[in-house]
Amino acid sequence: MAQPGSVTAYVGIGANLGDARANVLDAVARLRRLPHTAVTGVSPLYRTAPIDSSGDDYINAVARLDTALPAEALLQALLDIEQQHGRERPYRNAPRTLDLDVLLYGDERIATPTLTVPHPLLTQRAFVLVPLLALAPALVMPGLGPATAFLHGVADQAITRVDS
Repeated sequence: MAQPGSVTAYVGIGANLGDARANVLDAVARLRRLPHTAVTGVSPLYRTAPIDSSGDDYINAVARLDTALPAEALLQALLDIEQQHGRERPYRNAPRTLDLDVLLYGDERIATPTLTVPHPLLTQRAFVLVPLLALAPALVMPGLGPATAFLHGVADQAITRVDS
């Protein structure tokens, strides 16, 4: 149920260490327990190879939230969930037990030292764009336009839907 003053936010979810599928599904369960937030949709799960990194394939998904949390508070809640999964950041694009990103936050465009929305790589990564469009096929991104317009740019990135 939507909270008064809530916005629709989209969260990217990915993991490639440990039981990646279980980590992604647990992240969704934890998102459902966030205060002033309702999960209103979850994309199918997808498998992708790491980009600019090494390690096992990733399991990825996108969740749609109705949340009354301010954007920075939502980001902090996502970082807390990552920490609960033992997330470490030894170097850029390191393999991870769990990665949660604020992709979109209503119609807002945010540029702070800790948060950029729309997510800066949103239109360049099939592992984000494909699940996002599976969840919201007619989505128009603030300042960017229809999400479908960016599919051609990620067509060469292998992505496979997996049973959830």
